[in-house]
Amino acid sequence: DYVADVHEAFQQRGSRLLATVRRKPNVKGSTTTFQKVGKGTATTKARHGKVTPMNQDHTPVSCTLADFYAGDYVDKLDEAKTNIDERMTVANAGAWALGRKADNQILTVMDATTTVVSGHAILTRNKLLETVENLDSNDVPDDGNRWGLLTPRAWSAALTISEFANGDYVGDDLPFRNRNLVREWLGVKWMKHTGLPGVAGATAKCFAYHGSAIGYASGADITADIWWNGERAAHFVNHMMSGGACLIDVQGVIELQHDDTAAIPS
Repeated sequence: DYVADVHEAFQQRGSRLLATVRRKPNVKGSTTTFQKVGKGTATTKARHGKVTPMNQDHTPVSCTLADFYAGDYVDKLDEAKTNIDERMTVANAGAWALGRKADNQILTVMDATTTVVSGHAILTRNKLLETVENLDSNDVPDDGNRWGLLTPRAWSAALTISEFANGDYVGDDLPFRNRNLVREWLGVKWMKHTGLPGVAGATAKCFAYHGSAIGYASGADITADIWWNGERAAHFVNHMMSGGACLIDVQGVIELQHDDTAAIPS
């Protein structure tokens, strides 16, 4: 069968983050804006007096879109020599590559946050508590749209924390039955991600954020195009997209640093 005939290099299959952020589709042009509205203040008024306007700040956040392509040739005679659908193999690889590119764009703007829970030790319970505390201190709403990203090593370390791993705290999504499940703990939906950035040395950057703090604008979603090139005697399988990410509210993204090479507590 297909699985027995071909092995595609291990890779993250598409985006994991697009569904967690604020989206703006069908953008015309190379730039767009996300609106950010400031806090309001309640006031009193005298009887028959005028109500004082809140005068909330309206701050447009600019988002620049970029075009990306992922394509490859499939030689006609190569297809005749194999019993696999090579065009589908290339198509999968292209779509997944663009999905990972979208995640990379999102993580790049997350990295611009100014609130950092630092320290070079392995991930600990106190670090996770401090990270969520920063979201609370910034008045980030606990409305089911808080997300957390951990490296595989940080995820393994988190599973040594009884409150993170225990079904009494996080429900019945048992961690050792399916390690890819999103786990909701402290009001944050935590997941693993292999594309998180790092700093000098062994320090990895994990993140906790609110979905509305990050924007992703799409001029064109991922589309596929397969065409015959007679000069090359091959099909060209191409995927393309146009999109860009922006940091809408820096208060809604917390960076959590830890040593990604440290030993996991036993």
